[in-house]
Amino acid sequence: MTLKQEIVGNAMQMAVVNLFPGQTVYCEAGKFLFKTTNVTMETRLSGPSGDGGRQAGGSGGGMGGMLRQAMGTAMQVGQRMLAGESLAFQYFTAQGGEGTVGFAGVLPGEMRALELDGTRAWFAEKDAFVAAESTVDFGIAFAGGRTGMSGGEGFVLEKFTGRGTVIIAGAGNFIDLNPADFGGRIEVDTGCVVAFEEGIEYGVQRVGGLNRQGIMNAVFGGEGLSLATLEGNGRVILQSLTIESLANALKKAQGGDKQGPTGGLFSTHTG
Repeated sequence: MTLKQEIVGNAMQMAVVNLFPGQTVYCEAGKFLFKTTNVTMETRLSGPSGDGGRQAGGSGGGMGGMLRQAMGTAMQVGQRMLAGESLAFQYFTAQGGEGTVGFAGVLPGEMRALELDGTRAWFAEKDAFVAAESTVDFGIAFAGGRTGMSGGEGFVLEKFTGRGTVIIAGAGNFIDLNPADFGGRIEVDTGCVVAFEEGIEYGVQRVGGLNRQGIMNAVFGGEGLSLATLEGNGRVILQSLTIESLANALKKAQGGDKQGPTGGLFSTHTG
């Protein structure tokens, strides 16, 4: 059953989801805005089981099933804690008729509804996830290896599999690209990647070598030491505003900008 949703607004968009009776949608804690009274809300530590929102390991599993469910939930929570994600999900189900739920991201920017058909997963930057049908599974993926860890943003990714609609949000405006249209590879600021399809190879590389120009790029270019690389044939969504640039603009407006002329390398932004 396709999720009936509409993305509205301009500078700060929101998603208005219309649920059929018995249909369930879930969101990360903190992304919910409003609902009609016939929509129930339940907060769980466990992620969706892909069976329409029912938790796995019901009474038929006995003590073994309950133990497996508890261990699975603990592993999910541990992964999300390691990734800095919300520990809980909120589930919304329409009862006795159609219902409406509203969701939004946390930054001024766009939202996008992605349709999964079960053949390709989608990967998104941390905190991009807003809401999804209960038939879409949410997981954590790691990409980039040691270089990804040094790149900071982008090492921890959200992974969406299954069938159904998932709604993501980002900062600023979105642009859709396919690396295949640009020689098979593009290089972007690590904070500009919102999401990409399975089949795209994601990595993080240093900006230039340890020579004069490489040092100039890192110190004065505003990008720090790393760029994200995206290779292959598939859909990529980029955003025009990064969280760090927004934070630095706010600091500057308040007279507390510490970045100065040296760009990202010596930025004092730690969030």
